[in-house]
Amino acid sequence: MPGTLIKDHIAFDRLLPRLRRIAVLGIKPESRADRPAHIVPAYLHRAGCEIVPVPVYYPEVSEILGQRVYRKVADIPVRVDVVDVFRKPIDLMPHLDDLIAARPRLVWLQTGIRNDAFAARLLAAGIDVVQDECLMVEHRRWRSAR
Repeated sequence: MPGTLIKDHIAFDRLLPRLRRIAVLGIKPESRADRPAHIVPAYLHRAGCEIVPVPVYYPEVSEILGQRVYRKVADIPVRVDVVDVFRKPIDLMPHLDDLIAARPRLVWLQTGIRNDAFAARLLAAGIDVVQDECLMVEHRRWRSAR
C-alpha cells in the first residue's frame, strides 16, 4: 500500500499525537546548538518526545541530547514513528535505502527541504511523507490548539 503525502494542518493534527519516537537524520550536536538541526530536536526532547540522533557528520560524537548516536536509521534497534530530516534536497538520495530499510511510519523533510523524486520513492515503499514543513512549528501550533 503506498504512503500518503501529508500537506495540511488537519492531517498534521491527527498525526502529531502519535509521534513519540523521532529519529533525527542530520542532527547537530550540542557544540552546534545554535543550528536548526539542534534547536528543533532539543525542543521536541523538552516536549517529551524520544529523540534518536542520527548525525551525518561528527564521527567523534557518541551522544546527543543524552541519547546514543546511530549512524544509520536502519541500525536503530526499535521502530521509529518519524524520521525528521535535516539534509539538503540534493543530499537526500544517498539516504533512501537506509530509510526504506528502517520502515518508519513517516519521513518529515524540514522547512526548505523538498525533493519530489525522493518523496515518490518513499511513498511507493509505503512510507508517509511531509515536505518543506517545520516539525517544531507544527508541534507548537498543535500544542497551543489543544
